[in-house]
Amino acid sequence: MAAALLLAGCTTTRKNDKQDPIIATIGSQPIYTSEFQYVYEKNNGGNEGAYTRQSVTEYLDLYTKFKLKVMEGESRGLDTTVAFRKELEGYKEQLAQPYLTDKSVTDKLVQEAYERLKQEVNASHILIGLPADPDPQDTLAAYNQVLELRKRVTSGESFEKLAREFSQDPSAAENGGNLGFFTAMQMVYPFEDAAYTTEVGQVSEPVRTRFGYHLIKVNDKRQAQGEVKVAHIMVRSTPGMPKADSLAAKQRIDAIYKRVQRNENWEKLTAEFSEDANSAANGGELPWFGTGRMIPSFEEVAFSLKKEGDIAQPVHTPYGWHIIKLVDKQGLPPFEEMEQSLRNKIAKDSRSELNKAAFLKRIKTENNFTENAAAKTAALNQASDELLQAKWDFDGADKTLKTTLFTIQGKPYTVGDFYAFAKAEQRPRTTGTAAHYLNMLYDTYVNKSLLEYERANLESKHPDFRMLVKEYHDGILLFQLMDEKVWSKAVEDTVGLQRYFEQNRDKYQWGQRAQATVISAANKELLTQAQEQLGKRRYEVRASKPADLLFESGKAVLAKDATAKLNELAQRLQNNPGLSLEVNGHADAREAAGKGNLSAERSRQVVAYLTERGIPAARLSATSLGKTRQAASDNTETGRRRNRRVSFTLYSSDLNVLAENLNAGNPLGVQISEKKFQKGENKAVDAVKWEKGTYTTELNGRQYLVIVHDVLAPAPKQLSEVRGQATADYQNYLDEQWVSQLQQKHPVSINQAEVEKFIKE
Repeated sequence: MAAALLLAGCTTTRKNDKQDPIIATIGSQPIYTSEFQYVYEKNNGGNEGAYTRQSVTEYLDLYTKFKLKVMEGESRGLDTTVAFRKELEGYKEQLAQPYLTDKSVTDKLVQEAYERLKQEVNASHILIGLPADPDPQDTLAAYNQVLELRKRVTSGESFEKLAREFSQDPSAAENGGNLGFFTAMQMVYPFEDAAYTTEVGQVSEPVRTRFGYHLIKVNDKRQAQGEVKVAHIMVRSTPGMPKADSLAAKQRIDAIYKRVQRNENWEKLTAEFSEDANSAANGGELPWFGTGRMIPSFEEVAFSLKKEGDIAQPVHTPYGWHIIKLVDKQGLPPFEEMEQSLRNKIAKDSRSELNKAAFLKRIKTENNFTENAAAKTAALNQASDELLQAKWDFDGADKTLKTTLFTIQGKPYTVGDFYAFAKAEQRPRTTGTAAHYLNMLYDTYVNKSLLEYERANLESKHPDFRMLVKEYHDGILLFQLMDEKVWSKAVEDTVGLQRYFEQNRDKYQWGQRAQATVISAANKELLTQAQEQLGKRRYEVRASKPADLLFESGKAVLAKDATAKLNELAQRLQNNPGLSLEVNGHADAREAAGKGNLSAERSRQVVAYLTERGIPAARLSATSLGKTRQAASDNTETGRRRNRRVSFTLYSSDLNVLAENLNAGNPLGVQISEKKFQKGENKAVDAVKWEKGTYTTELNGRQYLVIVHDVLAPAPKQLSEVRGQATADYQNYLDEQWVSQLQQKHPVSINQAEVEKFIKE
């Protein structure tokens, strides 16, 4: 079945010509040699001995069976349902993405990004902002202003002074336009590109980004610092807080730092004192970060630490005071490790616009995009101010609506098509002119039409894409059919499974088995302890011990909250028949000195309650512990209340509990298993005689005790013992029966002469 699914990922359809022979026929449907050759070589071409007679013959048999199933699904119309089409379209959308980009551009951008990540740039900038999709006049005005500022800088004026005065970046008033160090993928691409291509000390030409026009001065470049992982203890001290609070924060961080210097436990100090709620519980650890990801003052100290475990003196940031500890450092990973993540980032980065532009330019040429310049001019002249209010409309009776605006591979797109698009997509705008906006809508419509045409024709244009879509088509179809005819049927048809099992009992036989208990211990002392306790079959359960129940003074009546706890305990006992319970009654000093035996009565009350809830009396025992030492030594009311109670000791017959008790100091000290062993299943069992008795042996430095309780003769297996295997076999049986029926319905004929051409022995 797995092989059949693999084939679903390989089938394709090929148009036959007179030169393409047929290797097999299913009913009236041919399988062309070229089709089979493609599938075979894709799955087997690189394998040793791929072209032996056996390999080719077996694969052709597998492939014809697969094609039979696909034909059956198509004949039933399973690939025409809404659900099928929706699922296939979802896959097609994903598969199409690599074909709707320019791979050569992407490859260059990925390599460029990696090379730039090896370097960091310190730059300042002046920003003259622009709104989204600005009017050409506004764009020109901003460009000229930046150009004028560049002249002033190159004439000797201070870049920092001009940034504070003219830059529309809000941070410029404070930092003089200095952005600090950054690396690739941290700035919008046009800005990054200019920063990396401008020499240190030089000023760039005006750079256009989605924010506006920038003037960039490169202050410095250095080798990338890589990434660091640090932990910190933070005490909040924010700008504007009262001076007394600020001073208290400084004193607090200094006191913590002194304790750090005394080598007190870092995790405890962090959990107790750090005011960074997100990291305090994790030893103060922060995610890996590189240049430009943190506040500069924090980042500078973090990267200055040299060795793992180094701790810096307190440093102040706008968030407060930090004691920073270096956890680890790493350089830039190899290109092979970063390539895929870079591709993913570039797909979402502003670089993707370069890719999109290159792709649109290419498909314009490939698809013979032809524009009617006169029709375009006339159409764009219909822009009016109503367009800026999203109220623009057009005359549906206008004869020019049928005029061809442009063609893609001869397919006409009319003025009316464009107007309908513009009307549907118009949105209110507060900037720009109507003519500019309609021109933008036209460009959007052209690009949209090109992409839609390309997407619609991918299968005819790219044979490998057509093959991929066919792969998914057949894979979805095969999955539906296999689930219906084989997988779910084998699980749900219990009668059929039982019948199959009875008819094939010879396949499901136990060989000789030993009913044995095996104890593996780290040393002889542990093995002896385990052996001494083995026969008791009553081991105290120390984990999740039931809580005590408290009683009122002088009373043996269960309180309401006690019954709720007892109900939970009863449920636990019912769920695990191997558990038994010892109920211990207690009394305080005063009660013990009085008449009657309240401690015994309390334990009996609890036992009676559990018995009423269906717990067998044989699994319950009641004891009276009377006055305890604690009651004698603590005569306060709190102490007396602690002793007016019932406590519990839980026991289990499970050998795993014995192992847990013995493993208190070493999780691997003792391991115990008790079952029916087959030959080859356990090395210790295989190493002793298969006769009743007790044996010891040593294997790989561990001590073993093997107790063979019985040696069982070969016997048939029960369905409950092999349900998984029997179900899988029944699935194979159903698949074979189904294929046989399909072969009768659509006889398979093999052209042996064509098969022989594949064989290279």
